[in-house]
Amino acid sequence: MFYWFLKHVLVGPFLWTVFRPWVRGVEHVPRQGPVILAGNHVSFLDSIFMPLVLDRKVTFLAKSEYFTGKGLKGWLTRLFFTGAGQLPIDRAGGKASEASLNTGLQVLAAGDQLGIYPEGTRSPDGRLYRGRTGIARMVLESGAVVVPAVVFDTDKVMPLGSRWPRIHRVGVVFGEPMDFSRYAGLESDRFVLRAVTDEIVYEIARLSGQEYVDVYASSVRGRAAEAAAPSR
Repeated sequence: MFYWFLKHVLVGPFLWTVFRPWVRGVEHVPRQGPVILAGNHVSFLDSIFMPLVLDRKVTFLAKSEYFTGKGLKGWLTRLFFTGAGQLPIDRAGGKASEASLNTGLQVLAAGDQLGIYPEGTRSPDGRLYRGRTGIARMVLESGAVVVPAVVFDTDKVMPLGSRWPRIHRVGVVFGEPMDFSRYAGLESDRFVLRAVTDEIVYEIARLSGQEYVDVYASSVRGRAAEAAAPSR
């Protein structure tokens, strides 16, 4: 109930009025059944504007840090993400990644829409980075429809590191559904997983016009953090 209250009463009308989002290709998103919305990720606000323009609820797998904050800010953040139907995932790898995968599969098994960012984290510079193969496993194990989704200019509204949004119009584009039925039963083949992941990311790049970089965004952000750290 809180999800719909946020969307239609508390936050949604304000976003439509102030940011005037434009949308194309919404007819490509199935109105029923399990759907994976595979998107680019340039801002925290991507997970707000993409669901805003769709009638059906979208559940995102959000990093667990959003649910473990302390104090008033942590409580408000946890309340917002929980109420909005977002699910915490641990990105530490290993068994944590397996648990995250199973969480996403449960959403799809219920016939719902799941939002996924194949890059695994926000782009550090607006370019599109190599996808993590977890999305391919979800695609092949669930049999869900895959719809590429691109959000434009949310990074201008809420750039990395900013505390307050800026007024700028944003857009959302949904591409045609992608069919991976030819790979059915091959979810344990790492070469197939890489092929499926790359195909999805390449389609996102085509729709977004972003420059593609064949390295993981997390690696780039890690190196940038090391370079910015004070030397001892």
